[in-house]
Amino acid sequence: MKTYVGVVVAVGFATVVQSVFAIIEDPKGWDWLILAVLTLVSGSATVRLPLLPATFSVSETFVFTAVLLFGPAAGTLIVALDAFIISLWAHKRDNPLYKIFFNVCALPLSIWVSAHLFFLIAGIQPLVDVRDTEAPVHIRRLLGPLLFFTLTYFGLNSWIIAFAIALERRLSPLKIWRENFVLLSLNYFGGASVAALLVSFTRDLDVTYLAVIVPLLIVLYLTFSTSMGRVEDANKHLTQLNTLYMSTIETLAMAIDAKDQITHGHIRRVQTYAVALAKKMGVTDDKLIGAIEAAALLHDMGKLAVPEYILNKPGPLTPAEFEKMKLHASVGADILSSIDFPYPVVPIVRHHHENWNGKGYPDGLSGSDIPIGARILSVVDCFDALTSDRPYRPRLPDKEAIRILQERRGTMYDPLVVDTFIQLHPGIAAPALPETEHPLTVIAKAAVTSKGRVERSFRLEDITASSGEVVALFALAHALGTQAKPAKAGSIVFAHLRRLVPHSFGVLFVYSRDRDELSAAYASGESASLLTGMTVVVGQRLSGWVAANRQTIRNSDPILDLGEVSKSISPRPRSCLSTPVTVGANLVGVLSLYSEQPDFFTEEHERLIEAVSRQVAPAIARALENDDTDLSHQRRSVDLPDPSMEVLDLLPDKTCLALIERRTTNQSLTNEEMQSVIDAVATHLDPKDLVFRRGSTQVAILSEGKDVAAFRRAISGALHANERVRFALTSVPDGGQSVEQLLATADRMLRHDPHDTNSVRHSVH
Repeated sequence: MKTYVGVVVAVGFATVVQSVFAIIEDPKGWDWLILAVLTLVSGSATVRLPLLPATFSVSETFVFTAVLLFGPAAGTLIVALDAFIISLWAHKRDNPLYKIFFNVCALPLSIWVSAHLFFLIAGIQPLVDVRDTEAPVHIRRLLGPLLFFTLTYFGLNSWIIAFAIALERRLSPLKIWRENFVLLSLNYFGGASVAALLVSFTRDLDVTYLAVIVPLLIVLYLTFSTSMGRVEDANKHLTQLNTLYMSTIETLAMAIDAKDQITHGHIRRVQTYAVALAKKMGVTDDKLIGAIEAAALLHDMGKLAVPEYILNKPGPLTPAEFEKMKLHASVGADILSSIDFPYPVVPIVRHHHENWNGKGYPDGLSGSDIPIGARILSVVDCFDALTSDRPYRPRLPDKEAIRILQERRGTMYDPLVVDTFIQLHPGIAAPALPETEHPLTVIAKAAVTSKGRVERSFRLEDITASSGEVVALFALAHALGTQAKPAKAGSIVFAHLRRLVPHSFGVLFVYSRDRDELSAAYASGESASLLTGMTVVVGQRLSGWVAANRQTIRNSDPILDLGEVSKSISPRPRSCLSTPVTVGANLVGVLSLYSEQPDFFTEEHERLIEAVSRQVAPAIARALENDDTDLSHQRRSVDLPDPSMEVLDLLPDKTCLALIERRTTNQSLTNEEMQSVIDAVATHLDPKDLVFRRGSTQVAILSEGKDVAAFRRAISGALHANERVRFALTSVPDGGQSVEQLLATADRMLRHDPHDTNSVRHSVH
């Protein structure tokens, strides 16, 4: 860029210097200064071209006249003077100094070269040098050379500037020239035409010339100015309609976003990512950019056809529920197809869940058959989903989300799109997305009292809470319907509670009447390991006070509850919300939530946690009655998240999955049999291993980081004495790369020889 600008400035400055010496050596009189004044005056009366960063003026008429009458030197100096005055005016608006030099030198360079070529081709001298006795030059003789002169002048001038802009912005110079300079050619051709008529009529710059030219140019200026004003008004009206159009789309999209309360804010972030990624990949078609921008807002339109209990379900989706969820892509496209979009929105919405390997939905497209907008949208959609809180898992760090995208590269997602997003991500993900007020974001402004206190603000969160709270509490009651152990009940409670009351981590304390103390039955969040086994005497600390007084406390300092443990938690918790869990007058336990932000919990959060407490209290009481194990030795059991969800789609290498079932197929394992299986293998498991029930017939163990052969031998030895069960063991990558694939592989192993009743089945293939 600097080299190019330097060359243009040097050559252009040389043409100006040469023109000065030419005027001194061969004086043409001072009449050319009249044209210089007219150029400066007319150049200040510009008309801005609609939709273009350029202006139109009639000053080119005097430039062409100066060249025809007085030669290249006069024309070059007039253009240089005009550019210099305009650049000084622009400098007051903080125009960089190098641009001033470039503008002052680029225009003289263009006129100098084109003017010399004109006189060379025309074979004539400047018209003021022609003797008075000679007849004026006929316009037909000037027509061809003048046309070449005009094309050369316009071409050099526009392309010199277009290349500079292209180098500065790293864009295509052809695209810049086509979009910004083509219409300006009319300015040059019009000026050349008027100049040719005038010089063929007279070569004297007297009163007659001014009487003819000035009114003509004023009429041209006013006519063009009026026309451009009408065009600009029409464009403003069109812009207003487009703004209204996009606002309507955004409002509809936000309403859909509010319906799916788990992903609130998702579409805004996806839109920012998608547009930035498309531009980074070289998408320059404005219609395609507009389509991606609109599709990012509307890609979840089809969720209108998905029941809320599926959208907001905290646990795994059944196969039937997942099939219902998959309909949102095609349903959304069908809904939007009735809108006459000016760009291809519908294909992007329809295919944003297609996979690069052809195993996506709804049409199973693969590779480049998937629209580029859909390929871009699928990557950013996945990234934002992974880095957002979901009911079945907390948000993943950006680094982990990037790792998952890399693992899916070439299978689910276009490799080029993934690579470009990873390169672009730091620049677009670091800043927080701007928050803008919206009729759905703020339904009604907060009422402020005379003391300046906000009494109540109805926000979008309140809308989603009102519709989702009932769903969440119903789902929570349904999930706790069976008698579970306290730790299991705690995991279910926090899986649902996360979407009702945001928090950093939490603890479910259960009450022991014999010891009159609270024990941590379950802890959620990254600090769970520090809180496991924690006990609090009733009446002491915050949770103990809540238990003794049967009252909720809000926004107290967590150090009063956690003691020295709080100093080991980073970032340090700053506020606590704690509520008693009671059945009638009987204390069952205490539910405590913690946040790293001071005074974080609101009255609404307090109301919600009390509602959850009332809902879960009977189930926790039943769990305590049926629990005969010591909490300090109890293994935590968790439900398997939906295999179709992002967090468990791709697993690290050497992840093992053991699937255990009765030898007699299609018979359920009793609770006693299932417990005996878990007890048998318990010594070979780590705290991070997942043990879960799969239906009523199987127990699954998911273990990460173990030696596959050693783990197979351990499970085989532990179950060898149990002749009623058999197992299959597989691992990543041999058995697949997702939980769903590992389970399917293990199932095939178990079904390979269903009549085998002599030995425990095991395999790693």
